Amino acid sequence: MYSSSNRNIELNREERMWGMLCHISAFAFFIFPFGHIIGPLVIWLIKREQFPFVDDQGKEVLNFQISITIYSTVALIFSFVLIGIPFLIAFFLIDFVSVIIGAIKANDGIYYRYPFSINFVR
Repeated sequence: MYSSSNRNIELNREERMWGMLCHISAFAFFIFPFGHIIGPLVIWLIKREQFPFVDDQGKEVLNFQISITIYSTVALIFSFVLIGIPFLIAFFLIDFVSVIIGAIKANDGIYYRYPFSINFVR
């Protein structure tokens, strides 16, 4: 849809704020199970019709968080033979850092694309 992950167009302040909140809401996993999916999902469902930027970024966050959940589940299974533990740590760090970068980019009005993301929601 967009040719560059750094595409920057003029977005109003409210649209950028909701885009940023979509990314930040992924930290809800610290509060309750599957909060990293439920938080962005709620914001995306509420604001996707009103703001095209939130629609795009909400899908991006959801796809990444679902992907990370799948990767972490597989790593958790492999952690019983100890090989999955480093992967669990790596996935956690990638998730944490990527969400922060995504929030900063969204606040700047830049369409951010997460690494290692599988497109489930289109």
